[in-house]
Amino acid sequence: MAPRVLVSDKLSETAVQIFRDRGIDVDFLPEAGKDKDKMLEIISQYDGLAIRSATKVTEKLIGAADKLKVVGRAGIGVDNVDIPAASRRGIIVMNTPFGNSITTAEHAIAMLFAVARQLPEAHASTSAGKWEKSKFMGVEITGKTLGLIGCGNIGSIVAARAVGLRMHVIAFDPFLSEERAVELGIEKVELDALFARADFITLHTPLTDKTRNIIDAAAIAKMKDGVRIVNCARGGLIVEADLVEALKSGKVAGAGIDVFEVEPAVKNELFHLPNVVCTPHLGASTTEAQENVALHIAEQMSDYLLKGAVSNAINMPSITAEEAPRLKPFVKLAEVLGAFVGQVTESAIKEVEILYDGSTAEMNTRALTSAALAGLIRPVVADVNMVSAPVMVKERGIIVSEVKRDKSGVFDGYIKLTVTTANQTRSVAGTVFSDHKPRFIQIKGINLDAEIGQHMVYTTNNDAPGIIGILGTTFGKHGVNIANFQLGRNRPGGDAIALLYVDEAVREEVLDEVRNFPEILSAKSLVFDVA
Repeated sequence: MAPRVLVSDKLSETAVQIFRDRGIDVDFLPEAGKDKDKMLEIISQYDGLAIRSATKVTEKLIGAADKLKVVGRAGIGVDNVDIPAASRRGIIVMNTPFGNSITTAEHAIAMLFAVARQLPEAHASTSAGKWEKSKFMGVEITGKTLGLIGCGNIGSIVAARAVGLRMHVIAFDPFLSEERAVELGIEKVELDALFARADFITLHTPLTDKTRNIIDAAAIAKMKDGVRIVNCARGGLIVEADLVEALKSGKVAGAGIDVFEVEPAVKNELFHLPNVVCTPHLGASTTEAQENVALHIAEQMSDYLLKGAVSNAINMPSITAEEAPRLKPFVKLAEVLGAFVGQVTESAIKEVEILYDGSTAEMNTRALTSAALAGLIRPVVADVNMVSAPVMVKERGIIVSEVKRDKSGVFDGYIKLTVTTANQTRSVAGTVFSDHKPRFIQIKGINLDAEIGQHMVYTTNNDAPGIIGILGTTFGKHGVNIANFQLGRNRPGGDAIALLYVDEAVREEVLDEVRNFPEILSAKSLVFDVA
């Protein structure tokens, strides 16, 4: 059956046609997003939901979305999506961070000019029949210092444009490397240094707990007298009441504000100040940008629903359409390794280490780690997946680490998962051969070569004669068919393990009988998803 997608906001007809052309069943209901009751009534029918800003993807809506796998936001902001709730339900949330980058950056530059030269006020005055040439004395931007708060996709475009305008650009961004700063021709600085040196400040950062109210009265006090501030990023980055006071006092000479704490902004003190330019969240409002983000989200959602490719996800590692086929068997391997440890470990897990050796270290290990964690906690949380697993593991206080190294053994690449509990450490390693089937290659430090079966019995035992006889006789007595088996030991007479392939899960009372033999240290019935 074809995946089904709901488009609940106004999206380009071309974008809707992309879904159809890719073989996806799409319902285009551009007004549905405004009707909460309607959305709650119909959302359970859909695998995907494509939105703009009108649809509010709340925890309540997510709770009613029984089939939903992906939410696609045509645009960069996902403030209208409850991402933690989506993550807990295993729903991928995508956006299109690059579709409107140029448009938003150009709007910031336009606001920079408008504030520097008081263009809206000058236009209003001139249109009213006045000729107040001396009233509108502006400032040049050439040679001035522009301070960027945030230098990601949009900030770096603004930086390039500003450098072209012969501005000196400084930037505060914890994720900006010195090499990238040099490449852009800008200077990386700390936030207080930016406040002290900038003639103009523009904001290009998402709204998070760390960035909320990043410009308040205390920050403004550190700025130059006569500084000009432009915000085309997110409302809530600036404490509006503090900015109003600074504009009135002249500490801030002007401001260009495209985003507000409360939107739609129909009443705001900033509107009444002569040294402020306000626009109604127009950063992404160009014909090109609106079309681009719609087309991008349709392609991204289609790639995920049809191929498993993940791009521009907020809560999931990206998997390109090109790497998805190669990665798929290793995702299954990682999930199986996690499932093995999750089923044989009975005490609380404190730490998880995942070793990527050889070729696997060059793969998308974030995706592989997510798959391993999903398998690990599935015995406790049945409906967990690669999206929700990292969230649930973090909520349980489990420490997760990745280790990557060059090829160190006979295998081109393998994955080894080690968990630590209060009582013990368990490890299992596996690889994928040319048949694309995952295999166990080591358990408890004991080497073996075992395919993964849907139903398996795992035993640990002393390396002594008669183990196979004990297992065969006991299982045969209870009608359990053993299709195949794999054995391993660390040394003659030492520790040994057995993996038995059976037709169905073995009853606990049968396993109890096996465990009563002194040679058998443990026995566990395992189930793996081998589809």
